[in-house]
Amino acid sequence: MKKPTTELVSLSEIVAARRRLAGAIVRTPCVPSAALSELTGAEIVCKQEHLQRTGSFKERGARNALAQLTPEAARRGVIAASAGNHALGLAWHGRQLGIPVTVVMPRFAPLVKVSRCRQFGATVLLHGDTFDEARHEAVRLAGEGPLAYIHPFDDPQVIAGQGTLAFEILEQTPDVEAVLVPVGGGGLLAGLATVFSELKPEVRVIGVEPAGAACFAAGLAAGEPVRVPTRFTLADGLAVAEAGRHTLAIAGSLVHRMVQVGEEPLALAILRLAELEKCIIEGAGAAGLAALLGGCVPELAGRRVVLLLSGGNIDPLAHSRVIERGLAADGRLYRFNVLLSDRPGALAHLAGVMAAAGANVTEIVHNRTFAGPDLSRVHVLCTVETRDREHITELQERLVENGVERV
Repeated sequence: MKKPTTELVSLSEIVAARRRLAGAIVRTPCVPSAALSELTGAEIVCKQEHLQRTGSFKERGARNALAQLTPEAARRGVIAASAGNHALGLAWHGRQLGIPVTVVMPRFAPLVKVSRCRQFGATVLLHGDTFDEARHEAVRLAGEGPLAYIHPFDDPQVIAGQGTLAFEILEQTPDVEAVLVPVGGGGLLAGLATVFSELKPEVRVIGVEPAGAACFAAGLAAGEPVRVPTRFTLADGLAVAEAGRHTLAIAGSLVHRMVQVGEEPLALAILRLAELEKCIIEGAGAAGLAALLGGCVPELAGRRVVLLLSGGNIDPLAHSRVIERGLAADGRLYRFNVLLSDRPGALAHLAGVMAAAGANVTEIVHNRTFAGPDLSRVHVLCTVETRDREHITELQERLVENGVERV
């Protein structure tokens, strides 16, 4: 690694942050995963930051920033914009320290994060459809006073707090060769890269961001923060339109490379973590595994790789939908349309073909009204459970053999 081009956050400041956080932050497990190692071809170790009290690494930076407020600023309180996890970290540690907290969140922030912030005693304001719109509102309110604004990623004190995670990784997995870091605005990446560059520069630090919000890679290419259009992503915690100026200055010369992941690998990663690790992980926290499953980092085969499971705050209903999407991507949930003769026994014949193929029916929609101009036929939408893509092919062949017309 090259040395950083800025001294915005030094190693000594991250060491001081670690002392400041002692006893206030959970030292989360860093656990080898035989199942994920077999699946990916790398030696996988999972750093389980979703086990923090608020469900994500974000409380490290939040606590460090809150702990350094002047008594007067702490009495007045703080304000921040967040898609959820930074808000949760501030709300929880603000309550612990007796500091009033106001957070501005996008209107479509996950409900579980909104409700938990309120449970922790924070004042929650919903504004705008994106994090960027929420951030502008928070900055406007801070400008009107008297609340101190704490940026979710582009704040040296927040970056230093996030960097404390690297010390735990080095102590728990001293033979680490690479770390896959979820990246939104870059606060976690900047903090981790600072520590690794000083203490173990041979560790490959690879940033992972959603393809629909790849602001950090765009900023690296331009040499400064640039605004990118953001699309919906399962990794909502990484959906940032513009990387931080501080984070780019710090991590730009330290990160080995950036990769982007699509929605299908993210869904699969969430599914695999639930099945194999028994962990409920949000999209942002699954980004590292998505990069491996999507073939983005073939150079990590056989290497000791730490996956940062950075957060687990996903709405249960959203998680169930993501699991279904992951099952479909994995070939274990298959939906198809057929046209049947509108006569007694036709549907029973279809059910028999699916049963003979070993496909378990989860839903059948039998539709006469919208089956087209031929009144002698009906449209049937089938959803079935299958073993894998080969099983789907077998089912398709049996349908053809038995005269069932797919549309």
